[in-house]
Parts: sequence; C-alpha cells; structure tokens
Amino acid sequence: MTKFVLVGVLGLAAVLQRPGLAQTAGGFPPMPQDQKIVERFDQNDDNRLNTSERRAAREWLANQPASGPFALIGRGGPGGPGAPGGPPGGFGGRGFAPASPGRPLTPADVRSYPGIPLYDVATLRTIFLQFENADWESELAAFNNTDVDIPATATVDGKVYTDVGVHFRGMSSFFMVPAGSKRSLNLAFDFVNADQRIDGYQTLNLLNANGDPTFVRAVLYAEIASHYVPTPKTNYVRVAINGESWGIFVNAQQFNKDFTRDFFASTKGARWKVPGSPFGQGGMRYLGEDAEAYKRIYEIKTRDDGTPWADLVRLFRVLNETPASQLEAALEPILDVDGALKFLALEVALVNSDGYWTRASDYSIYQDEKGRFHILPHDVNEGLAEEGFGRGFIGGRPGGGPPGGFPPGFPPAGFPPGGRGVQGFGQAGVDLDPLVGLDDATKPLRSKLLAVPSLRARYLTYVRDIASRWLDWNRLEPLVRAYQAIIAADVKADTRKLYSSEAFEADVSGSAGSLKNFVERRRAFLLKTP
Repeated sequence: MTKFVLVGVLGLAAVLQRPGLAQTAGGFPPMPQDQKIVERFDQNDDNRLNTSERRAAREWLANQPASGPFALIGRGGPGGPGAPGGPPGGFGGRGFAPASPGRPLTPADVRSYPGIPLYDVATLRTIFLQFENADWESELAAFNNTDVDIPATATVDGKVYTDVGVHFRGMSSFFMVPAGSKRSLNLAFDFVNADQRIDGYQTLNLLNANGDPTFVRAVLYAEIASHYVPTPKTNYVRVAINGESWGIFVNAQQFNKDFTRDFFASTKGARWKVPGSPFGQGGMRYLGEDAEAYKRIYEIKTRDDGTPWADLVRLFRVLNETPASQLEAALEPILDVDGALKFLALEVALVNSDGYWTRASDYSIYQDEKGRFHILPHDVNEGLAEEGFGRGFIGGRPGGGPPGGFPPGFPPAGFPPGGRGVQGFGQAGVDLDPLVGLDDATKPLRSKLLAVPSLRARYLTYVRDIASRWLDWNRLEPLVRAYQAIIAADVKADTRKLYSSEAFEADVSGSAGSLKNFVERRRAFLLKTP
C-alpha cells in the first residue's frame, strides 16, 4: 500500500459515501475479495478463461455497476485514474515521470544466469513475457481484482515457460499508477501446468517500487528483517513485455508452500493472508467462536476444512482474554511469542507505515505442522521512510487532515485517531513511539503482549538492537550503493518507471526526506528513548 495525495483523500471520501456501502462495527466497509467470474464464463470447464471466454467476460464486466469501496478505481473504470470522473493519470506517489515506449529487447540481448539462485541479490535476470494480444495491458486492467489470469509465455535464462498466468497485483500500486507506467505484476508459473516451476518456485511477485524512487527500500527492509524473522526474499529483475523493455522490478517472494519450505522445512500447515487495506481490521481481536466472523478479514490460502479456523479462533481468544500474568505461559504452546515480538519491533523500528501497528493488515499468519502460529512480514515496501500513509493521505500532522480540512463526511465514523493510544493510518515519522498502541484494544498482539512487563522489556531490547545494529548509515550505505549499482543503468534507461532518474539518486542522501536522513534521525530518536 503506497502513499496517497490529497486527490486520493477526496476520491476515497466520495467512494466511502456512496449509497449502499455498509460499514462494519469498526467504522469501515470490509475490503472486497477478488470478484469470482471464471466459473461464470468457463465454457469448457478447464478452470480458466481462453481468448473468447475472456472477451465475453470483458464485455460483461464493462456493463456491471461498480461495487465495493475501491471498485471504481480498481478496474480503472469511471472515476479511476485517467478516466472520466477520476484524476488524470493516477493518484501520484511523489510525482510520476512521463511514460513512453521502452527500447526493444530480446533474449539474445541479455546475459543468462543458469544455476544461480532465483533470489540472489547480486544477479539481475531478465524475464521476457509474450502475450498473444497487443492490448495485454488493457486486458490486465479490465480483469484487475478478479480471479482471471491472462496467459503469457515467459522466457528466463533461455528457458521457455508456457501458459504462465499474469495479473496486476496490489491496490494503490495499481490504481495510483496511470496506464502506460509500471504496475506491479503477479506471475503464476503453475497456472496451467501444476508442476511447472522456475528454479523451484511457483509464483513471482514483481513490484513497481511505487513510493520509492530509490528502488532499495523493500530490498533493504527485507535484508534487515531476515536477521530476525522469516521474511520474503527479494532482489531485482528486468522485465520485457512483447519485445519491449519495461525496466526494473523488485522481485519479492510469494507467501506459499515454497516460502514455508524455505523457512520452516515443510510444505504443510495452514496459511492466512491479512490483505492490505486502509480499513484493515485484522488485528487479531476475538470476535466469538463462529469462524464466519473471521473469514471476512483473514484470507486462508490453504485447505479450508474447519480445523485451522478453530485453531485460529482459539489463538485470538487466548490472546484477548487471558490475564497478563498468565498470558505468556498460555500463548507459548500455540504462538511463537518471541517471533511475534521481533515482528512488532521490526515494523515500528523501521516505521512500516503499512504495518500491523497502524492498519492491522498486510501481514501473514502461518500455523506450522505442530500447531504453533507464526506472525510474519508480508508487504514491506512502505518502510524506512517518514512519508507514510498518514503523511500523504491525511496530511501527516497530529490529528491528520489535508490543508483546509477534510471534505464533508470524511473521515467516516471509526477513522482511527492519532495519539499514543490508537495510532492512525501510518501517521509516522522518525519520532514514532516504540510503545505506540498500548491502549489499542483493536490490535491485541501489541496491546496484550506489551502489557506483560517481561515481554515489553524483551520487545524494547529488540527495538534497540535494530536501531543500534541496523539503523546505522555506515553499515547501510554500502548495501544501498551496491543494490543501486546493479540496476542504475537500467533505471536511467527505464521509460516506464514512476520517478525521475534524478530522484533515484537524490532520495538516497540528497534531500530532507532521503533514506539517509530517515535512518540517521530514526536511530538517534530510538537510542535516546528510555
């Protein structure tokens, strides 16, 4: 989830006030799941849509009324970026560079890296995608937020992979970006052939670095976090589509069986995704014994046979209802408590403005084979910066609000206030309190765990360790320079990137809001905080 500008506030306010958008008890409508349309148009029962079936589905979609809080902008329809009623060319980030066609690129033009691991951070592979239709981009946009993938042929390191399923991924990384500019992609190599893998991996997430002109924040965050908790691997790839270069993407590991194989030596267990949302309510509150109350918030990614849900509900019940004096002993058999404390320390120390601490979403839950739960990072591209969701979306000032105030009826009821007790949507900078949210009952993983003196002390030890070991520009600058050196020539030539080549360099150390400025100020704040 990346940064909104004022026009995003106005558009979001209008969407939230649409008739028929019921809000939950927390004050916000639940985020919609992908619209399921494959079954409706799958005439040959192969669980996917061929060319003619997709054509029929697109015609049907074009005539459907929008529904859900982001439906208007989700498919790029009326009210979306560059469309009637919407902002011209997207909501912004920090200012888009003009897009134009990239240079021609073929497999013969690039180096292959056979035998080198897929996520080797020093390796810049090229992924060639070939769609059957020239209007692949508009087709992907038409099916955004649906269960439809568009097939493509992928060529990587000289090897050809047929029938790879492709869709745009992300929320703001899609609707904040105009057509023609770089949008994030998801590649499913097992879309048709269940056994097809690329270096042992089923799925690739290719991120557009929305909100980060440096291209390094997500890779740097993942590097730091990997020393504390299992964290999705990241590196860089070059992408060419239908023979044209689309430049550099951040390649982030999918949370699936491949992830648990890599970090837990098992492909079994239950997995949940807590989808990113400014209205996230996935704070682990206990909502009663009925699993249906949780299925609107937590998206199970493994077999839904009832048992995992009962275990998840039990975890939430124990977390919420056990007295502080008994909590650690009650949780230890069912939750990796130490891992949870490290997870909480990382996202606050590194100011992840998409984090659990602020929006109670955009993280992962894994229950291992022994029944123990692990809380894991998911989307880390909003860390290591003080222009969080609050700064762009609600003015970045205490109490929030853009200049001149919010439009009538906004924020809606339940909009999180600022302050130490309950923190708003990423209202964060270098002075984010490590003990933010102690009184926030909607996020019991923080408020309940940190109410236990011994756990709070351990958590603060991790915060200080991250600050002293990692928020040190002398240690981080060589990493940053090495990352940028791998991609600098491609970024300079990239005609689809979201920011200028000047910003690629200046946002590292040359401006008040630079990465260096953030690291140094955040370190100083944390190390002087009692």
